[in-house]
Amino acid sequence: MERFVVRRARSPQSPRRARSEPHAYRQATLESLKRVVVVEDIKRWKAMLELPGQPRENLMEALGELKKKIPSKEVLLSTKIGHTVNRMRKHSDPDVAGLAKDVYTEWRASIKHHANRPSIEVRSDPKTEAFRKNARKLLCEALDLEIDHPLAENIEREAFHLSSRLISAPYRRMVRALVFSLKHRPETRAEVKTGTLTVPAFVQSHKK
Repeated sequence: MERFVVRRARSPQSPRRARSEPHAYRQATLESLKRVVVVEDIKRWKAMLELPGQPRENLMEALGELKKKIPSKEVLLSTKIGHTVNRMRKHSDPDVAGLAKDVYTEWRASIKHHANRPSIEVRSDPKTEAFRKNARKLLCEALDLEIDHPLAENIEREAFHLSSRLISAPYRRMVRALVFSLKHRPETRAEVKTGTLTVPAFVQSHKK
């Protein structure tokens, strides 16, 4: 006698088991780690905090980025970023002051309990620093300010940051464009010097 296999339709009450989607993991980059500190970034945020007339948004951004990092004792001493953050605890804006307090407290506790814990620091080479120093000199001259003025430092550090921290062709073109605008456009120069046009907005507008 022959045998037959009868396949019945699946009832609505017994749905096919859905395959679980594999969990997507995001790979952490070296620079995203809390104790990996790019000294240039620390100096950039420090310069932003110390420049007079900075809008609240810039201060909160700088402090927020600093909160993501735990600088070593050596970096705190060499950059004096701890002194800058400590002064921001007395800022008139309560949100700025509160965030500065959080950053300062966390750093102080870390140094106290993990003083001997190793950290990774990323610094620029002397040739790069020499090129950048000359760029700041040109910016000071275009701004009609004394050499090493903090405004020129802020502009150059922002340009370097937008150029992926590289002395590349885009960085050189951006610096030349910034210098030209400041030297030959008096209204732009005045807006930058008074803070009406913020440094990030000014530099971003010249990104090629």
